[in-house]
Amino acid sequence: MDARSFKDTIYNEFSRIGKVLSSPKRLELLDLLSQSPKSVEVLSKETKMSMANTSKHLQALLEARLVIYEKEKNYVIYHIANPKVTDLLFSIKSIAEDQIADVNLLRKDFIMRGDELETLELEDWAERKEEENHILIDVRPKIEYLNGHLDGAISIPMEELNTHISDLPKDKKVIAYCRGPYCVYATEAVEYLKVEGFEAARLEAGIHEWNLYKENLTH
Repeated sequence: MDARSFKDTIYNEFSRIGKVLSSPKRLELLDLLSQSPKSVEVLSKETKMSMANTSKHLQALLEARLVIYEKEKNYVIYHIANPKVTDLLFSIKSIAEDQIADVNLLRKDFIMRGDELETLELEDWAERKEEENHILIDVRPKIEYLNGHLDGAISIPMEELNTHISDLPKDKKVIAYCRGPYCVYATEAVEYLKVEGFEAARLEAGIHEWNLYKENLTH
């Protein structure tokens, strides 16, 4: 093999990752799996895809070795193959935020509801997290909470919020978070809480942002 052949071969291998990530649905699947392992059934429900399409996209991710799977009774459970896959997702989002103005505009309009909802940056919350004037709730599905959550957070999945709302103290601000800056659950939770008379805010972060923040503090 000469130098040119080597270059052509190695960049072809690199491009396999780019090709498989050219699908928005595959990026979403990886994002969901970065929160916790999930079955095909759960991924199908979350992405609003058919089981067949979900399996097809997962097969492509599997062939690119970005995910792995295991069988649990009658279910096939998929996992992120390597923590660096989550780092790759972060990089893609970060570059898009820096280079594509519409990304930030869409997030501000839809997730942050313009200026209608109070939004806390992670750094602000971290400085105040030991204070007793607020309560932090994780509105992701319970399995994601069990896989990892922010310090001091209690689990109240979005679909159960109306059932457990009477358990929340009205004399404290309720801060909700979900899967990160692009997750809708926290926005919906804050809107619901405000209608019910609570002082509420969404946290502009999720478990990955929190882990990265703590890691940076140690360096």
